[in-house]
Amino acid sequence: MEDIATLKPITPPKTVLDDIPPPTTGLAPYTGPWTEAEVIHLLKRALFGAKRSDIAYFQSLTCAQAVDALLTIPPDAPAPPVKEYTTPANATTPDTNILQGDTWVNDPNNDGTVGSLRRASFKKWWMGLMIKQDRNLREKMTLFWHNHFATESTDINAQFLYKHHALLRSYALGNFKALVKAVTLDPAMLVYLNGQLNQAVAPDENYGRELQELFCCGKGPGSQYTEEDVQESARVLTGWRNNANTISSFYDNNRHDKKDKQFSSFYNNTVITGKNGPTAGEEELDAMLNMIFATNEVAEYMCRRFYRWLVYYDIDETVENNIIKPLAVIFRNANYEVAPVLRTLLMSEHFFDILSRGCQIKSPVDLVVGVCREFEIPFQPDTDYITNYGHWNYLVNQASNLQQNIGDPPDVSGWKAYYQEPQFYEMWINSDTLPKRNQFTDTMVMNGYTFAGAKMVIDGAELAKTFSNPGDPNQLINDFTKLMYRIDLSDTSKAQIKKDILLGGQSQDYYWTNAWDQFINNPGDMANTTTVRNYIRDLIKYLMNLAEYQLA
Repeated sequence: MEDIATLKPITPPKTVLDDIPPPTTGLAPYTGPWTEAEVIHLLKRALFGAKRSDIAYFQSLTCAQAVDALLTIPPDAPAPPVKEYTTPANATTPDTNILQGDTWVNDPNNDGTVGSLRRASFKKWWMGLMIKQDRNLREKMTLFWHNHFATESTDINAQFLYKHHALLRSYALGNFKALVKAVTLDPAMLVYLNGQLNQAVAPDENYGRELQELFCCGKGPGSQYTEEDVQESARVLTGWRNNANTISSFYDNNRHDKKDKQFSSFYNNTVITGKNGPTAGEEELDAMLNMIFATNEVAEYMCRRFYRWLVYYDIDETVENNIIKPLAVIFRNANYEVAPVLRTLLMSEHFFDILSRGCQIKSPVDLVVGVCREFEIPFQPDTDYITNYGHWNYLVNQASNLQQNIGDPPDVSGWKAYYQEPQFYEMWINSDTLPKRNQFTDTMVMNGYTFAGAKMVIDGAELAKTFSNPGDPNQLINDFTKLMYRIDLSDTSKAQIKKDILLGGQSQDYYWTNAWDQFINNPGDMANTTTVRNYIRDLIKYLMNLAEYQLA
């Protein structure tokens, strides 16, 4: 058998790499075929990876039913992170009051050492939620909001960090305007963008600027707010403070600027009347958000953000007119509810257009979580949280090594892959990260990662047993590529891979068929079992190292 390391990489189809325009189709409901290909495309965008059981479930539904199911989020929040760490003896204020296995999120401990351990605990827990995600958009949209309302955990205490995340999670498909208000008053954001320091005698413009530039209006040509608008918004937002002991924010009327605030023509020269009293801060905030959300730019800016998260980064004039502007009308008419916008987009002929498939490059989180889910790597029971958190920590570090550290985007703008023109998510792939991506997938398929005696590794042979006809090498390769790729390989490429890997250089299919049958019927034949397992391992490893595997 030829060593798979000597096989030449297969060049992706030119349609993947060429600078072709986005699809011209619109928001009319998709009425085409509803096969595995369409289901996998939908799930790869709505979830982190597509498990085979998920594919089968959604294929049993209609397209409309599938999208509605993805938009249906159970009301209950997941159990919070637990104390799985050991507090060192040199901690100034050790959290010995929190037992192992109990949650720390409501304990107002502000010790630096404890805080660092809790922030790490939070990230492990979050990785576990993404791996164990339900069949809905909650996890994908929680990460979307984390990127949109970016904060860095290193600047925030762990309790505020968790509360901020829980807020984003609770609004995953909720009302955007209500979410903006909640984030404005959120303790973590008040720390991160200096809102807690903002007072009448020394207004801080940090949050007022980002509220308009990043969170609501954007930087596009239609976003015409002024520097004076930033200054006036800072005055509106004076008076909010944090209480670390109650893990909450509160309004201090003594620190509030009670004078009128004059805004520009972009906001129709609105004057927000200065208020005085215990509700003044919230009344002025409501007035300012009503003013901001009365502009058309908020809906259009956010619909571009949704589009780039779920479809593609290239928004030309056709996409702007056929997709973005009509979605923005839906968004405004729905009083800024997110679900109606996503329902229209995910059910559209544009979303299922062939040019909308396989055009995204997987984010590091998509890659790392998708490997675990699509190859159905087993984890320990929930009671063994120590081992699970250890495995999830490894995955957090791998994603971070690939330049996506959950909980810590580079800055307030989020990850550059979602806004930096003209590369956008092509930035995920470079001379540093591509070899690291391959190293990660190689590790997961070859040796895995062991923590506390439990190994986290891809068992390709076990997954192959669930395929339609794994004894047929052609069908086996088809089933793997269907699961792993959005842009399929040519028949010629598949034939070469079959011969070099599954047939060990032989030319007849029965070479593999006989080996597989023996593997199933006589697993005690260790020489044959090892051969079959190694051939499937090598097949997966090779497919993961091709460029097509980086597309979603």
